[in-house]
Amino acid sequence: MRVLGIDTSCDETSVALVERGKILAARVLGQEALHGPFGGVVPEIAARAHAERFLPALAGVLLKAGPPDAVAVTNRPGLVGPLLVGLSAAKAFAFAKGLPIVGVHHLEAHVAAAYLLDPPPEPPFIALIASGGHTLLYDVPERGRYRRLGQTVDDAAGECFDKIAALLGLPYPGGPSIEKAARDGDPRSVPLPRPLRDDPLDDFSFSGLKTAVLYRLKGQDARRGDPTKAGVGVSDLAASAQEAIADILSAKAVRAAGRLGRKRLVLGGGVAANTRLRELVAERGRAAGITVFIPPKALCTDNAAMVAARGAELLDLGVRDGFDLDADPYSE
Repeated sequence: MRVLGIDTSCDETSVALVERGKILAARVLGQEALHGPFGGVVPEIAARAHAERFLPALAGVLLKAGPPDAVAVTNRPGLVGPLLVGLSAAKAFAFAKGLPIVGVHHLEAHVAAAYLLDPPPEPPFIALIASGGHTLLYDVPERGRYRRLGQTVDDAAGECFDKIAALLGLPYPGGPSIEKAARDGDPRSVPLPRPLRDDPLDDFSFSGLKTAVLYRLKGQDARRGDPTKAGVGVSDLAASAQEAIADILSAKAVRAAGRLGRKRLVLGGGVAANTRLRELVAERGRAAGITVFIPPKALCTDNAAMVAARGAELLDLGVRDGFDLDADPYSE
């Protein structure tokens, strides 16, 4: 089945056509230049940009790969305005062409990105999904089933990257900026906490790490606008913060896989594009006898190919949605 994937959950306008785990065509139109001056995504700006860019993206994919047999669209969770742009377009296209439509959970799509690998992972496996808005662990006992083990109790890992980058005076988006700054830094130079890393539960916490960086940078009980202390190296602090985040994520994911006897681990989400995290998960996976599957960086950040992959999985299970399908920005 040829599945057209559509994703407008945040600030990437993305359309892709996937058939049996192969990407036939894909377009991702980012909006970093639009949101950079604000230090984060502005929902109204994002929605307007999606409305302007969707049809050119769709036309490019259809011209290259031909017509689809079904439509899969992200309808949860995400920013409600952007979600509605993609969902409305998907329903209109499916209705006009007489095609089945299925709504896709964005985080489950991040897991399904691994099914676009060659070879793909076969369940059972553990999936660590880390992004700007979410950080969580899934157990995937079989195709189509996702059991949430734990999630962040406060900030997501990507949100932590963005907030630390802002503290350090680095540009948005924070993840790539911190990774770039960290290349010239020593990850062992600044002792930072690892909240919940050694907790036996599968939940995450990053707000304390963010606060520790603030105090290290500006002093105890500092506020964000206070002056930076003398002698604080941005590269060293960036490298130390990156190492702490990668340490927490990789340690908890590998431990969960070992506890449940899973021999495969999938890494996904925008934070999974971070080189140090990819290295540390692979290193710890090898040491524990766990095979790690990491999609290429372009399939870790938001994209419609992963939505099509999850959509194909749902369609194979007989799932279909009606044209009353709605956006759910808060879906867990």
